[in-house]
Amino acid sequence: EIMSLDNISQLGGQGLDELVPSRYALQVGDIEVLVISDGVLPISAETIAYNADSADLAGWLGDNFLPPEVLEWPLNVAVVRSGDQTILIDAGLGVEFPDFPRAGQLALRLKAAGIDPASVTDAVLTHMHMDHVGGLLGDGLRRHLSPDLRVHVASAEAEFWESPDFSRTHMPAGVPDALRSAATQFLDEYRGQLRRSETEYEVAPGVLVTRTGGHTPGHSVVRLAPGDDRLTFAGDAVFQVAFDRPDWFNGFEHDPEEAAHVRVRLLRELAATREALVATHLPFRSICHVAVAGNAFRGVPAGWDY
Repeated sequence: EIMSLDNISQLGGQGLDELVPSRYALQVGDIEVLVISDGVLPISAETIAYNADSADLAGWLGDNFLPPEVLEWPLNVAVVRSGDQTILIDAGLGVEFPDFPRAGQLALRLKAAGIDPASVTDAVLTHMHMDHVGGLLGDGLRRHLSPDLRVHVASAEAEFWESPDFSRTHMPAGVPDALRSAATQFLDEYRGQLRRSETEYEVAPGVLVTRTGGHTPGHSVVRLAPGDDRLTFAGDAVFQVAFDRPDWFNGFEHDPEEAAHVRVRLLRELAATREALVATHLPFRSICHVAVAGNAFRGVPAGWDY
């Protein structure tokens, strides 16, 4: 059992491990989960909250001991084992973008964890931005994947990227073209393997994908709910700043008002259910719980299970 909690600590014996932890195993009921860091991306501070007053944003960054101009944005993916299925949730940036050398680590870190990419039966994409689909492109990981890999994405997401609209985003110059190019390449390479869903879809026992929209038209979250124990992988519905200021808009949101509504609704739900949260751009390990704090929220990091 490659991903079991009992033997995950032994995997470093292959000589591929790193001094800074890049993966974390946990159990959600009878579902095994491995959260993996794909690395970090540079992002301008202004992009994480472009509708914020500059003084308020500077204050928030300072209060959180973050640099004032350029942040290192974490990238997290997950590998889930339910029954006889091994499911990759998002795929990171990949190796096709040399301008971002500190991201695109998924292939290396799967190998370090002893996971054969050919054993992955399904890939679930929360959306089709390049830092979520890039790992499936090019030779870094793709040539090792099974030709029978099933790739799950919301129908609205695939349709949107046939002719994407960036009119309501607030991205750095050049990024829309890079996103468009990556999405086009992804659709060209995987169209025959896509499994499209509308609103909700059970990929495997206890693994439910739900379309939220907002960040992108087909943005989805993945809920692991094999029983009373639950965890939600929220993709880009939640960012670090969102707990304190869920009303601040991220520049990568294609419908910022709807994204804020989705964010608040999801955070309220997670606070009520007390289930665990993992999100793409929360600091690794990402695993936390949500509490209501007046008109905002608190992200409470989960304890390490040694």
